[in-house]
Amino acid sequence: MRARTIPSLLLTLFALSGTPLQAAEVAPETHYAPTENLESIDVALIGAAKSRIDMAAYILTDHAVVDALVAAARRGVKVRIVIDPTQKQAYGRLAPLRASMRQKRERPIMHLKAYAIDGALLRTGSANFNDSALKHQDNDLILLHDPASVARYMAAFERIWDAAAPVPAAAANP
Repeated sequence: MRARTIPSLLLTLFALSGTPLQAAEVAPETHYAPTENLESIDVALIGAAKSRIDMAAYILTDHAVVDALVAAARRGVKVRIVIDPTQKQAYGRLAPLRASMRQKRERPIMHLKAYAIDGALLRTGSANFNDSALKHQDNDLILLHDPASVARYMAAFERIWDAAAPVPAAAANP
């Protein structure tokens, strides 16, 4: 991660620390791979979660991101993940989270690359949760602290979650 992005990431982590901030105090942040390592940003954000993470992932194979999600669940964070079943996923590594995962049943495909943390932060953008997208391709990662944006994502996530199916045990243990 470039040095100039550290202050904005620290501000984001500060916002997740429970210290109240007004939405206007934290402008949207945009980060770009490959000049920035988006994986390290995702891992730091997931590591800062205190109560819940609601993720919609087209592709979820990045080991560091998956490990951060598993670690969050182990420390008591409620983690919910909706994946697209047509794409390769890190099912073996995600096995500890299988009970809190669902997959889309049918069209349209689940193409989001987003998550909300503690109902206060929305991470979105073009970067899939895989090594190539987070570190080597031209992709963006956008962080929004706007309560209305987070609420709109959460409403969409709930709709997707409710329509999704549990991940079959056979998929989680390839």
